[in-house]
Amino acid sequence: MKKLILLFAVLFSVKTVFGQGYKPVKIDNLVTISMPAGYTEKDTLGQRIYSANTNFGYMMAIAEPNAKNNKPLKKANELDHVFKDYVKSIQSQTPYSSAQNVRDTTVGTLKAKAFNLLIDDGSGNVQNKNFLLIYTTDATYTFEYGYPDMRKDMVKGESQAYFGSIKLSPELQRNDQYTDIHSTTSALSANTVILISGGILAAFVIVWLVFFRRSGNELA
Repeated sequence: MKKLILLFAVLFSVKTVFGQGYKPVKIDNLVTISMPAGYTEKDTLGQRIYSANTNFGYMMAIAEPNAKNNKPLKKANELDHVFKDYVKSIQSQTPYSSAQNVRDTTVGTLKAKAFNLLIDDGSGNVQNKNFLLIYTTDATYTFEYGYPDMRKDMVKGESQAYFGSIKLSPELQRNDQYTDIHSTTSALSANTVILISGGILAAFVIVWLVFFRRSGNELA
């Protein structure tokens, strides 16, 4: 019975997204997302913020221009470091919060970072914020969907529909994030190679000492 109730809740939430007058919102010339018709828009020093309340929580989209002298990233692991810094920054701005389920994803041809920010001050008022981050050389996009923890079983459909409505211009390509598009975040760094080599060498020494000691005992 409980599963049936949750199923109806998810189906209702999806229907809500497409039945409450949701419309495509042009964040800038390159990115579009769907939000309720009653959304609000703010522009603070070039930072554009779009927000709206829903039956279950709220949604927000932020487009923040990067510095004009911002240099393009070269490799994928540099982009990964940028995402890590953004996640840490968002968490540091929210007391009693912890970033959970941090994961890589893609939006169109671009790499993105998704995670959940769990906020628990110990008073029983637990909040969740789902984030999706997209970085380009010219701008950084932050998409947020927040809701009370008690509604976590009801918001899945609406949250997925919200993030799934992000549309990118064909002009945005992977080289708008980093120039060496053939690089990967899984490439071994020099420090990693040194650590692995040191571990192999240490293991070899231990095996050699054990073998030498056994051979000495047998000769004795």
